Amino acid sequence: MPAPTDTPARVRPAKASAAKAGPAKASAAKAGAAKAGAAKAGAPRIKAAPKAVLTISSKNYSSWSLRGYLLCRMAGIDFEEARVSADDPSIRAELLLQSSSFLVPRLDHEGMRIWDTLAIAEYLNELFPEAGLLPKDRAARAHCRAISGEMHSGFANLRSALPMSLKAHHPGFKVWAGAQGDILRIVAIWRECLKTYGGPYLFGTAPTVADAMYAPVCTRFRTYDVPLEPVSAAYCQTMLAFAPLRDWTAQALVEPDEMEELDVEF
Repeated sequence: MPAPTDTPARVRPAKASAAKAGPAKASAAKAGAAKAGAAKAGAPRIKAAPKAVLTISSKNYSSWSLRGYLLCRMAGIDFEEARVSADDPSIRAELLLQSSSFLVPRLDHEGMRIWDTLAIAEYLNELFPEAGLLPKDRAARAHCRAISGEMHSGFANLRSALPMSLKAHHPGFKVWAGAQGDILRIVAIWRECLKTYGGPYLFGTAPTVADAMYAPVCTRFRTYDVPLEPVSAAYCQTMLAFAPLRDWTAQALVEPDEMEELDVEF
């Protein structure tokens, strides 16, 4: 709707006074145009929506930060990163699996704060349904949520025995029995999904929430030289070649943060 002006409606002057009315008419028109321009200039401007902010911790060690980052990249949201130092006591506790709650990654967007990885995934799926974070088919969507939830709440032995460290490589690493059970379950999940949906990602031709949830496992299998059968090994290679994961890894490799508590054990 155009900006209102204070210029009054003009009355057509009588012919007898046309000569006198001419200058006055021009002056009024000029003043009206000036007022209209001023009103337009003073109208509120529509500001661009602020970027989302994703708060993360160490790129080398934090598997949960990686998951949040992958979800944001897959959704296509315009976001900036905010880093919390690994020296922060609460973050250090999370990375060392000494905390019962994970508050990083955290997504701040349009006045809202979302800090659970699966909550971030659901929020992004609502914002960007066309990104395909969840499969369109109802049965596949339920399956995707189920295995993502299993990764979210389970596999504690794997997490403690094979902590994420993108800089490290341990050829011939011996995996203890408790973690081996987790590995077998994860590989079974992958094989079922790849067989059912055709690959190369867990639910078909494009990555979903499930791939973001299991991507850190692929990096762990590489770090600790975990032997895999061909189907699972091919899936790991697909994820390790995924551009957002490659970008994250490149930045992790030059990250200065070190945690002796993790590195000294291996």
